[in-house]
Amino acid sequence: MRDEAAQATNQPGDIIRHESLLAFIYRNYDCDSRGAWYFQNGPQRVYVELETTPFIARTDPALGFVLHDRTPVREIDHVFMTDTGQLIIQSQQKIAMLDPSDLAHCLAMLCINGESIADDDLLSWLSAPNQLLQMKVGQQFKSVEWVDSNQLQNRFGFIAHPSKLAQTSQS
Repeated sequence: MRDEAAQATNQPGDIIRHESLLAFIYRNYDCDSRGAWYFQNGPQRVYVELETTPFIARTDPALGFVLHDRTPVREIDHVFMTDTGQLIIQSQQKIAMLDPSDLAHCLAMLCINGESIADDDLLSWLSAPNQLLQMKVGQQFKSVEWVDSNQLQNRFGFIAHPSKLAQTSQS
């Protein structure tokens, strides 16, 4: 969360750790018709600056994947990997980047031709995705689609930096 001073100097904010405040934000987290994400605080919309995607996913031993708002991911519809190695999952209309601290766990789930993929092969695939990369999720194999990390907003219809949009519309 960034206060006015942090916003004015474009500094990072403070991590929110208060459980009740987090629960309130998660309950009121939504996006507007433009694809800008916010949480509703009474009559005020507090727009969120996104580092990557509207949701972040973590691995969970019991549930598989859980979104940052603690919602379990029941079914993964699509899997993507960016040119920079970010793993993105889509469940219904929710787009989530896998938390980088969980990436090593999920790399073991990636395969080509049913065989686990070596690090060098994955690096080759990231620069030239010419083979079918799959991710084993439960008992299913999901095709992994390559996506340019600079195109995530356009591809998935969200606005990562609504404050920049507001600044350009005010000028």
